[in-house]
Amino acid sequence: MLAAAVLCLPPPAAVARLGALRPGPVATWSWRKPGAAVPLLAGGGLGLVLAGPGGAVAGLLVAATVRHRRAARRREAVTAGTAGELAAAVHRMADELAAGAHPATALGGTSADGPRARALLAPAAAASRLGDDVPQALRRGAEHHPEVRADVERLAAAWALSDRSGVPLAELLAGAGADLGQRVRFAARVRAELAGPRATALVLTALPALGLALGQLVGADPLGVLRGGLLGQALLVVGVALAAAGVAWTEQILRAAVPR
Repeated sequence: MLAAAVLCLPPPAAVARLGALRPGPVATWSWRKPGAAVPLLAGGGLGLVLAGPGGAVAGLLVAATVRHRRAARRREAVTAGTAGELAAAVHRMADELAAGAHPATALGGTSADGPRARALLAPAAAASRLGDDVPQALRRGAEHHPEVRADVERLAAAWALSDRSGVPLAELLAGAGADLGQRVRFAARVRAELAGPRATALVLTALPALGLALGQLVGADPLGVLRGGLLGQALLVVGVALAAAGVAWTEQILRAAVPR
């Protein structure tokens, strides 16, 4: 039934059309890309072979947890990289403006910035060349980068304040860049210090599997209990579900400790 459900998923063209009806980028449908369900099917199939229907459900839970954890790590890396590139770009613009460059020139000189910063600032650079509203263009550039939307909003507010009241833009961008750079560095230190708790959480998550292995070695046959009978299957599913919930809860606690 699971394989049939995967085969019935809409093709990529249909996903793109449906995604166009939803706010935000089409990446919200990325789990339906070809091959995205392969790890889930592999986990469910392996669990089915090893421990029957309950093992299939447990395997799906394990595969989904691992996939979600890896995706969260990738998002965290993307967020850190984008914020770092944006901080460097804001520092560069502030230095160029302080040296007497025109705002359009400072915005257009993104060749020295990272690729994510270039993508963020490209609409603002075009708006500045055409005499359009730069703060609104900055906000448009952040639509596909929600991880730094708040930082771009501060940058847009500083730009709007300079246009409205005549405050030197170089000073406002220097302050915004210093604040953003300090938060990026602090977040990097926090992530480094959380490496120990993450490792501890991983060890604690693996302890139930170690307990099963030890029970099997001493002849208690816990795997036979889990494979045989409705009660064993239910215990297997509930145990894996609780472990997966513990992993998700731990990741949420550790993720909330990193400043945004």
